[in-house]
Amino acid sequence: MSGIVIKSDAEIEGIRRAGRILARALDLVSNKALPGCTTAVLDAVIEEFIRSQGAEPTFKGYRGFPAAACISINEEVIHGIPGDRVIKEGDLVKVDAGVTKDGFIADSARSIPVGDVNGDVKRLMEVTSKALQAGIGQARPENRVGDISHAVEEVARAAGLAVVRDYFGHGTGLALHEEPNIPNFGPAGVGPRLQEGMTIAIEPMLTLGIGKVKLCEDRWTVVTADGKSSAHFEHTIAVTENGAEILTSYV
Repeated sequence: MSGIVIKSDAEIEGIRRAGRILARALDLVSNKALPGCTTAVLDAVIEEFIRSQGAEPTFKGYRGFPAAACISINEEVIHGIPGDRVIKEGDLVKVDAGVTKDGFIADSARSIPVGDVNGDVKRLMEVTSKALQAGIGQARPENRVGDISHAVEEVARAAGLAVVRDYFGHGTGLALHEEPNIPNFGPAGVGPRLQEGMTIAIEPMLTLGIGKVKLCEDRWTVVTADGKSSAHFEHTIAVTENGAEILTSYV
């Protein structure tokens, strides 16, 4: 368990407060992701709301990232830099953001369909969301990280979708990225044992293609190597004696 930070009840409450702000920010931007809107406008909406709550956008300036949120569209998997790209009908917009409130951090992501998306993309979203819930369901004391990873992969495999294997979920709460890494693939029963008080971000990234990715010239945006669409969902959760508590929600 070296390097894994077990949080106190007070610390988890701080992360929960940050998570509630983030949930509201993502709801707000979900309603703004309309045809004709740019990704820069969405980013401004998120940043303005987070700051209005006396909090900070965790991602802004993190390792030099220039925006409050990562906004990725269609074949872009993660870490898209907001800018002048215009959102179109049928796009799948992935918004990943963090909130820091009183030193506590929450991290969450959603995939947002713009208007009518095609059937394959709709299924991709549904399966990725289901994979997240399956992973969360394994986040309970005495299980291992591999139990989360395996649950995510099994949902993807059953649906014939590919898991992005290059990027992982992670511990979070006092820093944006903490130990342990949470892969979205692998065997059950391996890895660090989960303990009450751990706070982790579980974030499946699935694709309609082969799951291979590449880094763009901006050194941030990750895209599918075959140009196929991807989906991304993420929650920060706390491991409790009764299982997982989602911290990036309202309740």
